[in-house]
Amino acid sequence: MEKVVLAFSSGLDTSVCVKLLQEKYNMEVVTVCVDVGQPEEEVERSERVAHEIGVSKHYTIDAKEEFVKDFIFKAVKANAVYEGYPLSTALARPLIAMKMVEIAEKENAVAISHGCTGKGNDQFRFECTIRSASDYNIIGPVRDLNLTRTEEIEYAGKHGIPLPVFSHFSIDENLWGRSIEGDILEDPMVEMPEEAFNWTRSSAEAPDKPQILEIEFEDGVPVALDGKKFGPLEIVKECNRIAGLHGIGRIDIMEDRIIGLKSRENYETPAAVLIITAHKALEQIVLTREELKFAANVSETYSELVYNGLWHEPLRDDLDHLIDNMQKRVSGIVRVRLHRGNLRILGRKSPFSLYQEQAVSFEDKETDQSEIVGWLKNYGVQAACFQNVCKKK
Repeated sequence: MEKVVLAFSSGLDTSVCVKLLQEKYNMEVVTVCVDVGQPEEEVERSERVAHEIGVSKHYTIDAKEEFVKDFIFKAVKANAVYEGYPLSTALARPLIAMKMVEIAEKENAVAISHGCTGKGNDQFRFECTIRSASDYNIIGPVRDLNLTRTEEIEYAGKHGIPLPVFSHFSIDENLWGRSIEGDILEDPMVEMPEEAFNWTRSSAEAPDKPQILEIEFEDGVPVALDGKKFGPLEIVKECNRIAGLHGIGRIDIMEDRIIGLKSRENYETPAAVLIITAHKALEQIVLTREELKFAANVSETYSELVYNGLWHEPLRDDLDHLIDNMQKRVSGIVRVRLHRGNLRILGRKSPFSLYQEQAVSFEDKETDQSEIVGWLKNYGVQAACFQNVCKKK
């Protein structure tokens, strides 16, 4: 019997996939759960349920440190925000897919499988990465058999497949963000219910007293909070805790999926909003005007590549090299104020600051202000010419 490696979360889709692969495809199933910061109970449940369903082997891979260092921090440097929200789910998928390829090679499997439907983004992200890194066949049972959610639930019931206590919503969670979609949220006019949030407090429940926080960056990534050094994983966790406490990072948008469908999406990304906002504030004081303009274009392109599942596109790697060179000067401290869902920049400083306090001061006498007159005479000359031509006509 040939082996297939299945990305396994123990949710409805992937649990049903185990039996489908065994029954419909006549394959031996090896499951893999890649821990990128989802709830610990979910990781533990995946291992337990995999064995209950009857897989031949299950792997649990702790990839949290790798996720932060090689994916999240790249996103911070690039200010990776897609249509208004910091990328989280899209950022984790290529790492999970690469781990799947590693296990498939180890197990001498002939195929890799996932539980994606034919309407979502993850099928692109998984399959593009797998095909870029290997020649494995890819099987998507839920999509290939055109199953509805109701049909999956019925199939699970017939085969005694243990399912989690269902949430009304479809939720994906990793260290960098938590996405909530589906059910009543498919109506764009329905307000997100408070019970659906888990990482962030409402503004009404947030502390009355604001918190002042100083974030230190080195080469474009956060390294310390209020002078206390943290490792990469620890600083992301701590920023999630602090920002979430003050209700920072709630996002409700209409998102454009890869296939063109518009989707109502809700996110909790407290650490991402806090860190990226502070990072951009620091960039403003150390990068030139031309660098900042170009960086904004780079950020948009970078974010679209990641969102669209093109992590292995050479341009993404090219942009990383460019970004890394620009980020060599993005070191310093940013002071922020967090209060009841609001995040405000209070100050920033850097040894690479391009800000010249004396030159910009209204009290400066060293600069001869009259020297600007010659520049002004020719400033906007084309606009002036255009207006003159139009007036004559």
